[in-house]
Amino acid sequence: MHTFKGTEYPCCTSLTMGLIGGKWKTVILFYLKEKTLRYNELRKKMPTVTERTLSLQLKKLEEDGIIKRKVYVSKPPLKVEYSLTSLGKTLIPVVDAIANWGVFVVNDYKE
Repeated sequence: MHTFKGTEYPCCTSLTMGLIGGKWKTVILFYLKEKTLRYNELRKKMPTVTERTLSLQLKKLEEDGIIKRKVYVSKPPLKVEYSLTSLGKTLIPVVDAIANWGVFVVNDYKE
């Protein structure tokens, strides 16, 4: 068993999928791997995600220490930016591999 932030996982794969699995987390990481983005910039890149789902996924990734949220309150309007933490940056090769596999399936896979 492997424990991360109080949750037990039966293997390393389940831990990884527990942190980045689901429909939207890897998409968020894919867009944040290049640069810091504001909430609305992320929302525009993922037009089919609901605001509630995006907010929940961002919150969970932040709780798990994969992304960081920076709030600027010095002048209105409120500005919030999201970026990868050092732990999140270690996922870039994983996200790239997932994206490359998707490109392969779309372009080259023939059964």
